[in-house]
Amino acid sequence: MYSIVLSCILGFLILESQHGVQSWSLNNFLMTGPKAYLTFSQSVAAGAMHGMEECRHQFLWDRWNCPESSLPMFTQNALERANRETSFVHAISSAGVMYTLTRNCSLGDFDKCGCDDTKKGDQGGEGWKWGGCSDNVNFGERVSKMFVDALVTGKDAWAVMNLHNNEAGRKAVRQTLKRTCKCHGVSGSCTTQTCWKQLSEFRVIGDFLKRKYGNGLLVDYVRGGLEKANSASEQALSPLSKKDLVYLEASPDYCRVNVSAGSMGTVGRECVRGTKKSKDEQGKWEKQSCKRLCSTCGLKVKKTKVIEKSSCNCKFHWCCSVKCDECQQEVTKLTCQT
Repeated sequence: MYSIVLSCILGFLILESQHGVQSWSLNNFLMTGPKAYLTFSQSVAAGAMHGMEECRHQFLWDRWNCPESSLPMFTQNALERANRETSFVHAISSAGVMYTLTRNCSLGDFDKCGCDDTKKGDQGGEGWKWGGCSDNVNFGERVSKMFVDALVTGKDAWAVMNLHNNEAGRKAVRQTLKRTCKCHGVSGSCTTQTCWKQLSEFRVIGDFLKRKYGNGLLVDYVRGGLEKANSASEQALSPLSKKDLVYLEASPDYCRVNVSAGSMGTVGRECVRGTKKSKDEQGKWEKQSCKRLCSTCGLKVKKTKVIEKSSCNCKFHWCCSVKCDECQQEVTKLTCQT
């Protein structure tokens, strides 16, 4: 059964370039296979794409910036690596597939699949009870596991590691569920509340997994399972959690080009200096990008003046169109150069 699933998915998930934007194509939609798999395949493809888009957002200003070759469904070299970045790719892809399947189920896109009402009517806490339309994460998790885990073959260290990180991605979707409530009572007094579980924004899941990536654990493959690598710290004595991201080998030097190791280097990468006033961690990380991508990699920061075109002076015309002028603006681009 898994061989059929794998054949179907590899036929469905074909990456192609359209107008300079990477997008997914379902060119082989008519491939033979169980009807149930075909029903979910488009959501699986969209979910994997969603996961990789989030990966690129999370690592936009890092030396490793989640290149297309990282997607395990396409590149055998990516499958052979077992570093910290591979752990994130598997987790975010798995989470993206589960997230999309869950959302589409709740929207009624699949026959006989909708809200999760297993807790409906149960008392949840003081002044509130379970009800409404909870997102059906049980369905999303089950179907996601059937598709994504089927791509991992064998029982070696690499397979065990990737299956672990696939599961960690699914756990992240569950861990970030939010409780949404509706008040009931006379004149909106909210004497009682009905609550349900709802998916968070996928960005919340991406942020959650990026923190897990930062705390990823180096592990050893021992007797068919994973154990924390030898360490004198007390942390190594605690059991390995299914929620942790794990990896088997150190990451390469992403400053330098090493295609076999998955490093494209940082020459030509764009960076920014002090253009973002945000005080959040992402903003601080972005403002330090020239130092991280260029200076500490032994590269210089080159300034280049370019003309950018954009729509401006947009006006609404009755009825029913919006017309805009094309404006040009000179901007300074900063890139890493030798």
